[in-house]
Amino acid sequence: MSDIRNSVEEIYNTELDVLINSETETIPEGWKMSPRSVLKFIIGGNVKGIEITPKYIGNKRLIEIAIATLLTDRALLLIGEPGTAKSWLSENLAAAIKGNSNLIVQGTAGTTEEQVKYSWNYALLIAEGPSQKSLIKTPIFTAMETGQIARFEEISRAVPEVQDSLISILSEKMISIPELGSIVKAKRGFSIIATANTRDKGVNEMSAALKRRFNIVLLPFPKDLDTEIEIVKRRVSELSTSLKIDSPVPNDQLIKKIVTIFREIRSGKTLDQNEKLQINSGGLSTAEAISLIINSMSLATSFGDGRVSTDDVAAGLQGAIVKDESKDNIVWAEYLENIIKKRGAEWKDLYESCLSFQEK
Repeated sequence: MSDIRNSVEEIYNTELDVLINSETETIPEGWKMSPRSVLKFIIGGNVKGIEITPKYIGNKRLIEIAIATLLTDRALLLIGEPGTAKSWLSENLAAAIKGNSNLIVQGTAGTTEEQVKYSWNYALLIAEGPSQKSLIKTPIFTAMETGQIARFEEISRAVPEVQDSLISILSEKMISIPELGSIVKAKRGFSIIATANTRDKGVNEMSAALKRRFNIVLLPFPKDLDTEIEIVKRRVSELSTSLKIDSPVPNDQLIKKIVTIFREIRSGKTLDQNEKLQINSGGLSTAEAISLIINSMSLATSFGDGRVSTDDVAAGLQGAIVKDESKDNIVWAEYLENIIKKRGAEWKDLYESCLSFQEK
């Protein structure tokens, strides 16, 4: 039985192998390839006739800064709005640099200090007392011990005690285990890539002391419509193949309409800057546009003729935009009547499908 989702190092195994085997530059200690090869893996290129697909489409300099940070003893913090590819970039960086993107801590209000440092097998602890055998290592512990990169997702959602437990790890590069009277020191190559959402700030703001332990890279939304369309098309193609969805990727016109709607409602103005719009309560990310199209393709495959129609898209648009019914129904209704309806014949099918879905 196949996995629902493969890791980056499994998906792009061929690309990683060709970059490693074609390496001509100095490889930092503990890395799989040189910084320039990591950059090529992220932004794309061609090596020995093998196409390296872009994993991030945007400002190349931001990626260079991120890679350079991981060459130092500083940790990396990727921040941005939802859907700006923070997690995707952190996963790809870890895969390219270390060949392992699976050492992950998920930040939530329920994340504990034990999930950051270490915990115990309490049955063994009671039976035999503290020992290496009863010690349970966290992903961060394992990364320190083996010189790997650990990923801390949504770090700003973790409570202050958990965030503070990272300060000593990032400052001293070690974890003390008083119960065993020992210290685990980080091997060269250890680092942490954390992500933080600027819209949902979580339970607590990150402390200034913790922020100082990171180099911070702000990932913006795609700068223009064409860039966002290209990102959406690439990820939809990759995901539909991975999920074995038989429906073909929608035509460029339909994808452009979806991305246009998302960009306009997200920014509060039309692309031509001529009209101001109400913004919905939840925001509309590139990742949500990708999810909407994938779901539309699944609908078309399972219940349609296999080709995505405006009827398949309409339900997804309603669900993506209307997060808070009391507010967002008004936002969507006004956008339909004042913007989509007035765009004429080219948008007529989508307008009628959305209106029909609203009335059901």
